[in-house]
Amino acid sequence: MEIAAGYAFAGPALDLGALLWDGACLPDAQVRIPLPMLNRHGLVAGATGTGKTKTLQLIAEQLSAQGVPVFLADVKGDLSGLAADGEANDQLRQRSGEVGQDWQGRSFPCEFYALGGLGQGIPVRATVTSFGPVLLSKVLQLNQTQEQSLGLIFHYADQKGLELHDLKDLRAVVAFLTSDEGKPELKNIGGLSTVTAGVILRALTAFEAQGMAPFFGNPEFDVSEFLRTAADGRGQVSVLELPAVQDKPQLFSTFLMWMLADLFNNLPEVGDVEQPKLVFFFDEAHLLFNGASKAFLEAITQTVRLIRSKGVGVFFVTQTPKDVPGDVLAQLGNRVQHALRAFTPDDQKALRATVKTFPNSAYDLEETLTSLGTGEAVVTVLSEKGAPTPVAATRLRAPESRMGPVDAAELDRAVKSSTLYARYAEAVDPESAYEVLTAREAEREEQKRAAADAAEAEKSVRREPARSGERGGSMVDQVVSSGIFKSLARSLGTQIGREISRSVFGTRRRR
Repeated sequence: MEIAAGYAFAGPALDLGALLWDGACLPDAQVRIPLPMLNRHGLVAGATGTGKTKTLQLIAEQLSAQGVPVFLADVKGDLSGLAADGEANDQLRQRSGEVGQDWQGRSFPCEFYALGGLGQGIPVRATVTSFGPVLLSKVLQLNQTQEQSLGLIFHYADQKGLELHDLKDLRAVVAFLTSDEGKPELKNIGGLSTVTAGVILRALTAFEAQGMAPFFGNPEFDVSEFLRTAADGRGQVSVLELPAVQDKPQLFSTFLMWMLADLFNNLPEVGDVEQPKLVFFFDEAHLLFNGASKAFLEAITQTVRLIRSKGVGVFFVTQTPKDVPGDVLAQLGNRVQHALRAFTPDDQKALRATVKTFPNSAYDLEETLTSLGTGEAVVTVLSEKGAPTPVAATRLRAPESRMGPVDAAELDRAVKSSTLYARYAEAVDPESAYEVLTAREAEREEQKRAAADAAEAEKSVRREPARSGERGGSMVDQVVSSGIFKSLARSLGTQIGREISRSVFGTRRRR
């Protein structure tokens, strides 16, 4: 009764399930999360096959029903069922009866996205500039020195107004800065080692060879699209379909971080709110932290710490709390811990470490966490006053949408019928660093040819005697009428005309 009393909230809340105590499920003792506390972040953890995905689905449904937009990363491709009505069966009826749930099948408003358009979904792209050197270094697996050099390259591009839209833009800037013309550009701020530039270029080449180029470019996705609500007032559920890139986990985990960082940079401060503007579920979170640099971890910690005041809640989804660095874990106020395995010494060590992260409990948590069934979890959240609730073993409710993927044709129809599809489906390639630097190189080559032609013309004139009447005109007339002089004039006219057209038609990139 003491545990149950800790979850008797007066305000709006999400219903997770019924309390488990002494081997019995108590449907009158409901375990809940206060809606205003969802922006205090959280953790959903547990071994493979313990029901984490269904927990995400359950929480997403209830958030949407209360008008809160949700973002979910669908790594395995089975969250698309949120868009379809659930189907009753004997097992589901038994579960809903045990937990006191008035279950009815229903669907929820969904938008489906795909990184770079790889897979079924509205393409999500980022420009290289907005992605930034720290996140890109993580994707390219650069060391700290190479990351700092990449930061210097980005700084130069920003200062010179060179837009980095896609990977060929970045490659063009790196190549320029290691050329004879470009080397002096960075001389006063540290310079760029040819060896380091070579490593970066090779990493970019390998990255593109793996088919990653489509993730960078235009039109860049506006992450504020995740904040929309449906016409009926329910929150939009944004599902990022990742099966096509699930063999590239470091890539999609870093892209998720870019989305979160972009939200952080663009949303205004709102402080404490009655309900979150968005709840963001970060699946396979351990992949984000593997091999991360100190700068990268500091950026994540700062983002998680401060984004709460922008009205955004973040839930990390992983296998054990040990997968999340301590500074980040300390920011997570809500915990849903599914079963853990303890088959090996390492498993047992992880289990003991997990138990220590919970408040004092009336349960023997080491035993409880290893004996939970599928769809059961140990829960502790923040109360309406911001204090941790008692630890509660919980049998979770069943999702009301389809517990499995929709078929490919149904998913394709949902994607193409979206109002966002026309806006983001087709990639575009506006003028950027590659075009600017290529044009400059062409102009330099043209000037060199013109200079060589002029020198040759001067030699020819010197060889010819100044005979004003012999060839029908003065020396000046002969030079002006020569083909070499006309070629030079054409070259200079082309260069001047290009500069004029850039100014008149506004095609120069904004700084």
